Amino acid sequence: MEYARNKDVKIAYEVLGDPARGVPLLMIMGLDFQMNWWPDAFCRQFVDRGFAVVRFDNRDTGLSTHFARGDKYTGQDMVDDALAVMDAVGWRSAHVFGASMGAGLAQALTLLHPERVRTMTSGMGAPVTAGLLSMIRYVRLGTIAKLARLPQAKTREQEIDNIVAVYRAVGSPGYRFPETWAREAAGVSYDRHPRDPLTTQRQTTAMRRLRVPALSTITCPAFVFHGAEDPLVRVAAGHDTARQIPGAAYVAHPGMGHNLPEELWPDIIGRIAALAEKQS
Repeated sequence: MEYARNKDVKIAYEVLGDPARGVPLLMIMGLDFQMNWWPDAFCRQFVDRGFAVVRFDNRDTGLSTHFARGDKYTGQDMVDDALAVMDAVGWRSAHVFGASMGAGLAQALTLLHPERVRTMTSGMGAPVTAGLLSMIRYVRLGTIAKLARLPQAKTREQEIDNIVAVYRAVGSPGYRFPETWAREAAGVSYDRHPRDPLTTQRQTTAMRRLRVPALSTITCPAFVFHGAEDPLVRVAAGHDTARQIPGAAYVAHPGMGHNLPEELWPDIIGRIAALAEKQS
């Protein structure tokens, strides 16, 4: 584990592969989830394809700097965190892959710092330019209401049960649920840093405050994918993201929800690798 610094904020990150020789791939995780929710085996398959993978804990999660009640930060701060990680690794530019909220951050990084992004992959996300009303239409409020009714955790096991319940609720109905892995990942997350219930609110507010140019100004190669059966973010969000980015490739995977089923890894990794090869 290593740390990058953005002013007074420390960002924990991890490198898989050789950052000096591998094809640089920066992976940005979603709302209130830690870097270990990028499965190790998924990352290693990228490394096997010649990439060097860097994943990191967004601020307010995992081993990165956490914030107190009443503290605020912006989406721009979160974009700058990603840049700080790239700088710490020594990457002037990289292929960028974001999932869920991380998809919005990947889009914002591409829009605000196009010279730092070689290709951009947006998975399971919505257009970062969407206003509040659009986001309300994209999000399945019934799922959010269901998750809000989870009991307050008072022990490690209860917190693990809650995290697994969240992952199950947003998972892929067309694929098996990775129960063993999800429980292990939830345990690792808890042991790294127990979840702060206010992180979701702070990160959501930060993303709403992010101001970026239109997606139509993206010029690098882009790949957008979404789960056709996503229980959390409607597939229209992915479709609208791709429609606004000139030349973006788009795939809506049947049976896929708001996670990364192992059965789809070869397709997703292959498409990102092909995109990177065309750009190089």
